[in-house]
Amino acid sequence: MAENNERIPLFLINGFLEAGKTQFINFTIQQEYFQTEGKTLLIVCEEGEEEYDEELLAKHNTVMVVADDEDSMTEAYLMGLQKVHNPERVLMEWNGMWDITKLQIPSSWEFYQQISIMNGATLEPYLNNNDLKSLVGRMVRSTELLIVNRCDGIEDKLAGYHRVLKGMNAQCDIVFENSDGEIDNVSEEDLPYDVNADVIVIPDDAYGIWYIDTFDKPERYRGKTVEFTGMVLKRPEFPANDFVPGRMAMTCCAADMSFLGFMCKSKGMGRKVQNQDWVRVRAKVEYEYRPEYEGDGPMLYAEDVQPAEPIEGYVGF
Repeated sequence: MAENNERIPLFLINGFLEAGKTQFINFTIQQEYFQTEGKTLLIVCEEGEEEYDEELLAKHNTVMVVADDEDSMTEAYLMGLQKVHNPERVLMEWNGMWDITKLQIPSSWEFYQQISIMNGATLEPYLNNNDLKSLVGRMVRSTELLIVNRCDGIEDKLAGYHRVLKGMNAQCDIVFENSDGEIDNVSEEDLPYDVNADVIVIPDDAYGIWYIDTFDKPERYRGKTVEFTGMVLKRPEFPANDFVPGRMAMTCCAADMSFLGFMCKSKGMGRKVQNQDWVRVRAKVEYEYRPEYEGDGPMLYAEDVQPAEPIEGYVGF
């Protein structure tokens, strides 16, 4: 059991039915890096075709509880499980069709990591249906690591999937796997701009590709100068010279819009721009820790900021 002054780590494994969550958890609890002296509480919110091996769970000091109602995932219910089982940590196999905002964890717990798992063989219908794509977006936005398995025979589609999924959460790490293991260089493709130019000029219709690539390939952009058009986002808590130039993107459906932008410092010029102004920005790209990114991310140092005409429509991937 965790010490009184420590919070219990929660590892949440998300995904739709038959995505491979059970297989992933069965594999993980056997790995040397995942061993612990205390008890592991496994909360299963969806039972698929693959079942847990009771002997395997017992061998690794893991007790399983099945929860079949998303409305029951309250702080009181989970606190009751903690009192009964005294776990050192919690593993939760979440039902991807459930609303994760209904999950109310006790104050003595903390989200340690969320991993989402998707079946690559059935991913296309999810991305082509607005209602299902919205569910995918909700899942991806809240995850740190996304594993897309069973990608045999669809390798030519993975770059497109990568763009769409990264558009939902640029900070998310995405791993594609086939029967041979992890697939490398999924996102490699010809870029619609010259990354070796003195000034990398981003075409308006390539903003989404560039946005994703800056997070995926920082070595391409660190220390480089870029130029692009975006809309200004300014918040009262920003320093006077800071703003966020960016674009609106329809990552899932018309009701699910996101503003994709970069933190930007512009000495003198940042004070002059107003929220929702359209500007043409030329800036040097660096990578720094920013709380807005919850880690390291692109930081723009503007060399020039000029008024620009608005761009019609939304960013595509």
